[in-house]
Amino acid sequence: MKKRQVLKFTALALAAGLCAGSVWAQQTTLRVFVGPNQRPDLQQKLFQEYNKANPGVKVEIETGGATSELQRQYLSTVLNAKDSAIDLFLIDIVNPAQYASKGWIEPLDKYVGGPAALRNDYLPVYQQANVIDGKVFAMPSQGDAMFMYYRKDLLAKYGVAEPKTWDELAAAAKKIMAGEGNANLQGLSIQGAPIEGAVCTFLLPYWGQGKQFNDAGGKLTLDKPAAVKGLNAWLGMVDQGVIKKNVAEVKTPDTVNEFKAGQVVFAINWGFAFDRFKDDADSKVKGQVGVMPLPAMAGGKSATCMGGWQWAMNAYSTHKDEAGKLIKFLSSKQASAFVAKEGSILPVFQSVYADPEVNKVVPWFKDALPVVLAAQSRPMVNDYGQVSDIIRTTTSAILARTKTPEAGVDEIAARVGRLMR
Repeated sequence: MKKRQVLKFTALALAAGLCAGSVWAQQTTLRVFVGPNQRPDLQQKLFQEYNKANPGVKVEIETGGATSELQRQYLSTVLNAKDSAIDLFLIDIVNPAQYASKGWIEPLDKYVGGPAALRNDYLPVYQQANVIDGKVFAMPSQGDAMFMYYRKDLLAKYGVAEPKTWDELAAAAKKIMAGEGNANLQGLSIQGAPIEGAVCTFLLPYWGQGKQFNDAGGKLTLDKPAAVKGLNAWLGMVDQGVIKKNVAEVKTPDTVNEFKAGQVVFAINWGFAFDRFKDDADSKVKGQVGVMPLPAMAGGKSATCMGGWQWAMNAYSTHKDEAGKLIKFLSSKQASAFVAKEGSILPVFQSVYADPEVNKVVPWFKDALPVVLAAQSRPMVNDYGQVSDIIRTTTSAILARTKTPEAGVDEIAARVGRLMR
């Protein structure tokens, strides 16, 4: 009897093992790279949901690189080696053109439906940034943008409406500063240090005149008089005392910390800053922060810098069909609403900004929609790193007054022009 039981158990175990082996043989493992600053915790939850609905696919997450630059270096090494170990990864909104030109990322039209898919409720900026030569090379995942934050209490106190132009903002700031009589109160904080934010500092008043930095093919279309005018607008506000004199030293955290301390009337910064103003224990502006579209130059239109992350597929992946299905899920409205609610991450779909469930958790997103609808991508170029370095270091030098706006713009036009022919 015992012998028969042992034989029966052995047979069942063997059958179970064969069955498990069959399932294992059918399972595809996709490896996805997510940087620490790209919310791997939230992505892991999305992968788990996908695994449940698609038991034949196992998604493994790889993370690393403390900064965006280190992550780009790692991906460059993997992709230069034509390594298939990673199937999907997140790239900055400025990178699709560069990665596509190197043959590193796979066109996604087959999996997402072509450029028309990006006209289906996605923010307009993605049609510009993610479509190269008529093909989709990346799909939106996490949004970000430069916002104009302001002190609602101070504008109300002095009867000041939200300014529509930079001239109106300067006048409003001076009125409030004079009324407060606080020597530590700044009118406007922008980033002038030679960091990525200074690229946006260069572009904001330029775009605000209705000008474009490059055409759809990536060729430089810089209007030099308009660029000079935009930089002179910043210097004029420095001379008026609206922007601090050492603006060429100001970095992203400086603006956040000074606004949070109640020392700034208007501040330009990325989306993450709102939660710092709202939630940090040492914030003196809780409940007093408004969000508005960035002012335009006189006769121009509002515009802002878009940031955030896009999903791209390794051109050397050996699991492209499975990876294509996953990328469609990760760039879906469902996924966008999830990361918005769970991580206060800006949605990539217009309708999600008004989603009642999202607004319960992140009510300020209702005010963010007009801003991101006017968002533009930084230059679309095959070597964005060099272009960024030229623009930010030159802009910082102009704000430090070691270069004139005219000389700086001439330098940008000449050096960037050689990279964007």
